[in-house]
Amino acid sequence: MTADHPGSTRRALVTGATAGIGAAFARRLAADGADLVLVARTADRLAEVATELTDRYGHRVETIPADLSTVDGCAPVTRRLAAGPPVDLLVNNAGISLDRSFLRSSVEDEERLLRLNVHAVLRLTLAALGPMTERRHGAVINVSSVSGFGPVMPGSTYPASKAWVTSFSESVDLSVRPFGVRVMALCPGYTATGYHERNGIDMSGTPRWMWLRADDVVAEALRDLRKGKQVSVPDWKYKLAVAGLRHAPRRLLRLAYRDRRGRVGPADD
Repeated sequence: MTADHPGSTRRALVTGATAGIGAAFARRLAADGADLVLVARTADRLAEVATELTDRYGHRVETIPADLSTVDGCAPVTRRLAAGPPVDLLVNNAGISLDRSFLRSSVEDEERLLRLNVHAVLRLTLAALGPMTERRHGAVINVSSVSGFGPVMPGSTYPASKAWVTSFSESVDLSVRPFGVRVMALCPGYTATGYHERNGIDMSGTPRWMWLRADDVVAEALRDLRKGKQVSVPDWKYKLAVAGLRHAPRRLLRLAYRDRRGRVGPADD
């Protein structure tokens, strides 16, 4: 990236940085010459990743162990974004999904999902944009999902949270572009990150051709950021899927995602 581009990165802060898309962002940005601030829940794993990246690329890597599903967990990250050496790129990658239907879930789990997928994204984006707009330089990538473009089963709250992330990113981008700053939503499809296996989510029925590599998702996201896109949808097959979801009648989408049993009800006793 050129030095005068809004997305040019001397220092990047990445959440959910120890696995999957977050780890792929950390590797790519370090390889491109950026210093890093990495955020994740597990301090030991965070330290391991920081050491690996420092040894391999020789750049400075800061770490902030934090649970972003809580206000207290967000606090040290927002403080770091507001003060200290400036952050040129924020990647809001941390997020969760649930492996059950809405009616089989608990309000505690659903609210935790919203705190991480929505509230933390809002808090960190707002904290980053103040210094960025003052410097008239910087960018935010909010990791969303193609699931945000239409109804998805079984997790009703997850696609709704990602629809918010995409809409939020597009709207905020319009506000900050006059200041030389960009906000982009990254909307990948199924990505091989190990998340589903770690959380016991059975994805055996998903065809192999639908899976994306995290490194490829990151490479396309950074290209799209340089191009000034508001929404990045990696891979041609998911671009086609999103085009269909955006233009298909809502009634057809409801039929497509209808429960195979013909109804959705509460869990059996």
